[in-house]
Amino acid sequence: MLNLKGRIGGDSDLSPNGKAYAKALAEFVDKEDIPGLKVWSSEMKRTVQTANPVNAPKEKWKALNEINAGICEEMTYEEIAERYPVDFALRDQDKYHYRYPKGESYQDLVARLEPVIMELERQTNVMVVCHQAVARCLLAYFLDKNAEELPYLRVPLHTVMKLTPVAYGCLMEEISLNVEAVDTHRDKPKVVSVKRSASDALETAPPHDEEVITCS
Repeated sequence: MLNLKGRIGGDSDLSPNGKAYAKALAEFVDKEDIPGLKVWSSEMKRTVQTANPVNAPKEKWKALNEINAGICEEMTYEEIAERYPVDFALRDQDKYHYRYPKGESYQDLVARLEPVIMELERQTNVMVVCHQAVARCLLAYFLDKNAEELPYLRVPLHTVMKLTPVAYGCLMEEISLNVEAVDTHRDKPKVVSVKRSASDALETAPPHDEEVITCS
């Protein structure tokens, strides 16, 4: 639900389209008939709700929770640019190492995910229902991406990213389940100086629904 408002982080419920995707995902898994499939999710409501309809043993991992945005949790990029313009610029300058005040960096997240990755390598068929930043870290590991590439890997919502081990790496197949989703991807903007304008800072911010507040 927070994605619809352009708000990052938080622990909201699924949107109606998110619920439709959860149903489509369960149907996809049934058709694939994957032997010994296990489903791992984070402890956050939206991944638990996505995993619930899937007919397979489930396990929740706190380590799979989304990156902690600290003081910026549940804010829009527009709000961050207005309230914390210096932090916003510093993150764009070095997104991998930048740590949200009272939150985490991608570097922190990679360290948090090490036990998950080690266990994944011991498993056969696992479906991980997680979040954009978490998925980037997992994909970067298995696809051998570096620290500069990792924070900008494109991870579209309502999409299955299928990884198959091959010689010297993994083959990735992107499978869309044809359920409408918002685009939450934000590329690195051209201007990353702390003295940039708000429009430069928000150059690559994804569009989102406007929030209307009324008083009665």
